[in-house]
Amino acid sequence: MNRRYSLVPCLMVMAFAVRAADTPAIEAKFAQLRGDPPSLYAFLLRMPKGGDLHNHVSGAVYAESYLRAAAEDGLCVNTGIGAIVAAEAGGGCGDKIPAQRVNADNTLRNALIDSLSMRNFVAGRESGHDHFFAAFNKFGPIDSKHRGEFLAEVTARAAEQNESYLELMGINGSAANALGDQAGFDGNYDAARARLDANGGLDKVVDAMRTRIAGMEKARLAALGCDAKPAPAPCRVVVRYVLEVLRESPPQRVFAEILAGLRLASTEPLVVGINFVQPEDGVISMRDYSSQMKMVAYARKLYPKVHVSLHAGELALGLVPPEQLRFHVREAVDVAGADRIGHGVDILYETDSRALMERMRQRHVLVEINLTSNDQILGVRGEDHPFNAYRRAGVPLALSTDDEGVARSHLTAEFLRAVLTYKLSYGDVREMARNSLRYAFLDDSSKAQLEKDLEERFRAFEASLR
Repeated sequence: MNRRYSLVPCLMVMAFAVRAADTPAIEAKFAQLRGDPPSLYAFLLRMPKGGDLHNHVSGAVYAESYLRAAAEDGLCVNTGIGAIVAAEAGGGCGDKIPAQRVNADNTLRNALIDSLSMRNFVAGRESGHDHFFAAFNKFGPIDSKHRGEFLAEVTARAAEQNESYLELMGINGSAANALGDQAGFDGNYDAARARLDANGGLDKVVDAMRTRIAGMEKARLAALGCDAKPAPAPCRVVVRYVLEVLRESPPQRVFAEILAGLRLASTEPLVVGINFVQPEDGVISMRDYSSQMKMVAYARKLYPKVHVSLHAGELALGLVPPEQLRFHVREAVDVAGADRIGHGVDILYETDSRALMERMRQRHVLVEINLTSNDQILGVRGEDHPFNAYRRAGVPLALSTDDEGVARSHLTAEFLRAVLTYKLSYGDVREMARNSLRYAFLDDSSKAQLEKDLEERFRAFEASLR
């Protein structure tokens, strides 16, 4: 099911580049910086980092931006639950507080930022898992006019950190839900697909999604001022979108979203794949996991050239019954044929994990590593994380942010955490930066250009260190 990546010519060129640049002097400097985290951060901030392959736009926006937009939109805040909420039907906030007050009340502002993110969170009656996922329901009914500026915020942050590529999970498949409900799903894939296709229903949904993506991209570019000459640096960051399938939906909706997403990605250059979102330990996610993987497998036969990354193994011991840790990554790889895995934290609890990781290595299935969110959501950190196990097995890895706004992180911080925790060398981090482009869901021409650009960035960066 997995398509092998044509890496041999690319790897030969990169191997030469590594030998040329991997000088003892740079490695010695890097090793010294591990004892000086602020200086190491400054080094990593300047270092080319390739791309961020696992980034949820709604969770990437910082709470401060949501609060500013809420004030502009005349929304309210419910201090009881720490959430942005709509104004009353007749206007005004009633017993709630106008969001505009946040601009003049530090105590209120700080409490809301903590509620909308993981800042200052201390586990107690509420777990990190629950606080993290609850944040997404607190952002409120922000007007869609802010979508472009939010996308611009994420892009500008990437450019500031010397990133060159973003794959953003910024649109979900909910536009297909009504059609899915109408078509139903009884386990007969062909019959369900025929009902979805009847009277051009699925094509109409896909066209609506395409229009929305085009609008989002136009708004992003406008917010960044990309029509200026010369265009700002963030305009040189290449952005593509991954459609989100809502896994906590009933089967007929999940099936419709999968088919709509793959059809969209097969015809729309801005959309390069699909992924599943929402908590993997959710009621429906756990109940329907295996059947959802089979849906993906069926749909991929119809669209074999479209890429799939799957949140799989975002689970930990104690979060779910132990038998539920045995098969999620395996089925994502062996049944759904995922090109990449997001998180993969429970890999060592999987049945015959050693053989599974060997298949992942052979098939070039990259794991998108999200160290900060794995710690905050699952409590998995340091030596309890399978980061080193994947490395020993030769499974390709790339660092990513997941939800940098909610997590109060960014890609440079993820590199810093990885280096300090796992004593990585400069060659190690450079290889992960390269992996983020090597395994990007891009067409060959665009990928080759980005990889060439990354090598030029590395040469310039390394020359500046001498």
